[in-house]
Amino acid sequence: MQNKRRPLVAGNWKMNGSVELAKQMIDTLDSSNIQNVDVLVCPPFPFLSEFNGFSGSVGAQNLSEFNAGAHTGEVSATMLKSLKCDFVLVGHSERRTDNGESDALVAKKVSVALEQGLTPILCVGEPEAVRESGEFFNHIQAQIDAVVDQIGIAKFDNIVVAYEPVWAIGTGKTASPLQAQQVHEFIRQYLAELDAEVAQGLRILYGGSVKAANANELFSQPDVDGGLIGGASLEPQEFLNICLAAKG
Repeated sequence: MQNKRRPLVAGNWKMNGSVELAKQMIDTLDSSNIQNVDVLVCPPFPFLSEFNGFSGSVGAQNLSEFNAGAHTGEVSATMLKSLKCDFVLVGHSERRTDNGESDALVAKKVSVALEQGLTPILCVGEPEAVRESGEFFNHIQAQIDAVVDQIGIAKFDNIVVAYEPVWAIGTGKTASPLQAQQVHEFIRQYLAELDAEVAQGLRILYGGSVKAANANELFSQPDVDGGLIGGASLEPQEFLNICLAAKG
């Protein structure tokens, strides 16, 4: 299975960072000669241009559903492409919670990203109350269904999915490797019912308090194809160690 899916490790700085951190991150990663792992850094918008010439990939943390117009404060997919972005996070749990982004809006943003040649990283996952209710598969399925309805299953060949157990983000809690695998397997099997080939090639990342200390065990799960890293991606050496763990 996983030998067909090259590992991807994405660092999401959230609303953190500085020009100096960008320079430190580039120096650390570019001097490490990481092989057989795709490395992605998603800094806040003001720091995107600092990564021009970076050997890895650069992604944005969000995009507008609009391509242009009277939408003060929004950033379009075309703007991101002009800054050499390859990826964009869509539907991160903090956007869904803090900004009220609905499944329908997330699906629209995925569509816009694809239209402009960006690879969306579709974030899905359940809050603690849903996890405790036992309805988390239904919750995640609904998030996925909204996107399938918008773009069709074939276009999942050009996206990445990231599973975020919301209860394990910034809390210090981490889903056990078996809990992570359980959800990743569910996502892949659910999409396989629509298109087995697309599901087989889909990269599914785990995001929830990943650290160098637990990365090996998480990444060794058969349906975990890398990580969406939050706090640990603000420490260049720690982030590098996580990337190295993804080599397997």
